[in-house]
Amino acid sequence: MMYLMRESCELMLTPARIAADLTKLACENPLNPFTYTVAGRSIAASCEIFERATRSYPKPAFGLPAAERIVWEQPFCRVIAFGEPSDKPKLLLVAPMSGHYATLLRGTVAAFLDTHQVFITDWADARQVPRAAGRFGLDEYIDACAAMFAALGPDLHVMAVCQPSVPVLAAIARMEAEDHPAVPRAAILVGGPIDTRRSPTAVDLLAQERGIGWFRQHCIHLVPPGYPGHGRAVYPGFLQLSGFMGMNLDRHLTAHWDMFNHLVEGDGDSASKHRAFYDEYLAVMDLTAEFYLETVEQVFITHSLPNGTMRHRGAPVDLGAIRRCALMAIEGEKDDITGVGQTRAALDLTPNLPDDRKAYHLQAGAGHYGIFNGSRFRAEIAPEICRFMADQAAPRPAPVPERADWIDRSVALFVVKAPPGRAAVPLRPV
Repeated sequence: MMYLMRESCELMLTPARIAADLTKLACENPLNPFTYTVAGRSIAASCEIFERATRSYPKPAFGLPAAERIVWEQPFCRVIAFGEPSDKPKLLLVAPMSGHYATLLRGTVAAFLDTHQVFITDWADARQVPRAAGRFGLDEYIDACAAMFAALGPDLHVMAVCQPSVPVLAAIARMEAEDHPAVPRAAILVGGPIDTRRSPTAVDLLAQERGIGWFRQHCIHLVPPGYPGHGRAVYPGFLQLSGFMGMNLDRHLTAHWDMFNHLVEGDGDSASKHRAFYDEYLAVMDLTAEFYLETVEQVFITHSLPNGTMRHRGAPVDLGAIRRCALMAIEGEKDDITGVGQTRAALDLTPNLPDDRKAYHLQAGAGHYGIFNGSRFRAEIAPEICRFMADQAAPRPAPVPERADWIDRSVALFVVKAPPGRAAVPLRPV
């Protein structure tokens, strides 16, 4: 019901947004003398702030100076490759499926375009996926990660940003346990909630305080009519955005007040930067209910991965099985979403991985966003990641002889499912 109410409110505000747009155009018309007064600029600025605060934002484009190719696809995810196939080392960025689109990592992609052949996961908005496509929970997420690693390998480097650190690490552990030949050469975990008992943040404490029943009752809604996923149970993106905004409400209010003043003062450059940031930040997507609830329960409440109780398709997820895939953990000193130590836990939970295949970087002065984007990331973190990946380029032990069991499973992982009535999308050369 909440989803439907939100959609109704947006429709009711449409005439007001149209009126605000028309008023803004009138107050910015160079033939209108009122345009050159403080009052005229103030009205135009107010109209723009109102229109931007009440609209829905579409999925942004990457807009990078590199051609985009789809090299792998399933109903809930596709992998985008940037540029033409090359001999550069392969790097797959696993974007967070936590409300924002993969374009949030635009700057992360750009930082590696010159040195690597870059791929990124482009997760689907759950409200755009028909119910006939089936469920998508943690098991399916781990399956998708393993299938991507197999399709893009061998010698693939993987970088998981925030939320996907847990399923990515789980997929690697399962592949290692099965002696799969396409285990990634290295995995970089950036601000990932591997063990949220360490330095718990407000996000972690809320999950512990509320319990899974509260999230199931208050956060799950059905997609309303008008979308391909009509009737699918989801965690709506607008709820996730409300949580993001609420954590730093004063900062967002100040940013919008600053934009109003920039518009009145005619500071177009500063206003453009504000627009670019919030065009990205306010564009959100829905998550499937099963994925959201399973993630909250296993990552933030029961801590199943660090406790050693996590299972995938009934099989144990044993981090002790990781012996070949090098690991790097990156954290931010001022991260208020993933506390210091939560990502580093991955290094402690992999006792059979040699120490010379592990690395840790704590970025001084950086918050959550700053450890995968921005000036600190480009100047200090990205070079560390490149050095780590280069160090893992040396030949590793000979692969385990082929076995029928993982061959059968590899074939299963390569199958690309499609909704009824659509042909499966074949894998494309990378």
